Amino acid sequence: MPEVIIHDDESFERALKRFKKKCEKAGILSDLRKHRHYEKPSERRKRKINAARRKNRREHYAT
Repeated sequence: MPEVIIHDDESFERALKRFKKKCEKAGILSDLRKHRHYEKPSERRKRKINAARRKNRREHYAT
């Protein structure tokens, strides 16, 4: 769990912003969203295949 120490000359909002940034880097929010509902293995495979197709399509049109 990321932790942030608030310095004497630092505002709470600034410390909260640093905390959110640390949580984002650690991947906590994305992990929470991913585990919010159970996903069957077949659904997970389908989602990954669709993501790969979208990625390939984007790379194809970018060049």
